[in-house]
Amino acid sequence: QVQLVESGGGLVQPGGSLRLSCAASGSIFSIAFMGWYRQAPGKSREVVARISSGGSTKYADSIKTRFTISRDNEKNMVYLQMNILNPEDTAVYYCYVEARSMGWTRYRSYWGQGTQVTVSA
Repeated sequence: QVQLVESGGGLVQPGGSLRLSCAASGSIFSIAFMGWYRQAPGKSREVVARISSGGSTKYADSIKTRFTISRDNEKNMVYLQMNILNPEDTAVYYCYVEARSMGWTRYRSYWGQGTQVTVSA
């Protein structure tokens, strides 16, 4: 099994920045994709950004120029640097990985517990 632990959420003023971190641990053979999703009150969960094992990234159109996703393959960690935050970014942010566990022959999805990001004056 694989476990994800997120950190870095909190309260920030409009225009401010936050850096989210997610650490994957457990019986990991390899990790393909890692990413971040978010869910605002009354909204559906949406993808924010994702990154492949080779470093290829994709972003939601609304945040591509403000957020930066990165990963550390040695540490099995993924990060999300969020800049120029606005109240519309307020949501619970979830870490996501597609990982292959030791003894298994296919990848499966894992989710973190979520971390709250609130943008308000």
